[in-house]
Amino acid sequence: MPKVTPMGTRLMDVYQRFYEAYGPQHWWPGDGPFEVIAGAILTQSAAWTNVMMALTKMRDADCWSFEAVHQMPEPELAELVRSSGYFNAKARKLKAFATHVMVNYHGDLDRLFNQQTNPLRKELLSIHGIGEETADDIMVYVASKPSFVIDTYTRRIMDRLEMTPDVPHPKYLDYQAMFHEHIKTDVPLYNEFHALWDHHAKMACAKTNPTCNDCCLLDICPTGKQLTAGS
Repeated sequence: MPKVTPMGTRLMDVYQRFYEAYGPQHWWPGDGPFEVIAGAILTQSAAWTNVMMALTKMRDADCWSFEAVHQMPEPELAELVRSSGYFNAKARKLKAFATHVMVNYHGDLDRLFNQQTNPLRKELLSIHGIGEETADDIMVYVASKPSFVIDTYTRRIMDRLEMTPDVPHPKYLDYQAMFHEHIKTDVPLYNEFHALWDHHAKMACAKTNPTCNDCCLLDICPTGKQLTAGS
């Protein structure tokens, strides 16, 4: 477990405020490994309601396993996931993941996930269409591996809290390192904390016109204090 640091204390203070304000989030919003992985791929640049429509069409068409995705012609799969946007590209990504699992692991996800965290993450990133955020979604929410998920919502709130990594032009791994280096390595904590960042962004810390007055972070948020000054 990382030693207690000022940044770790700040991060866990944020976590406690989120948890007291919103309670447990029960993420990921999926029923079983296949749905979570397909959802993680389809939700790239898409609203979850549109992803749910695509998943429903896949289920109704009996395209509900990696074997089924592997066997289905790509144009047919693209039509099923049309509602998620960029449907041709996403069909290719789904096919790429399914092919990787079927060819290398005979469809057995347990065999894929039965490796250490760093090699697994590297392998996931080698699959077409699997970027850092999607890989970490799969790591935490399916493989139960400790790899903190960073997304636009997390970065936005951290930047507003002036918790941006102290490096020039911080990247994904710079934000992720803040969690890996300063809070305990714990999959349930990573699961819940990521979900809470997202929920807070949707409830209060919007990209434009954030609702700062009732925000559970207002007294520790320089941006919120500035926006509410004099109100």
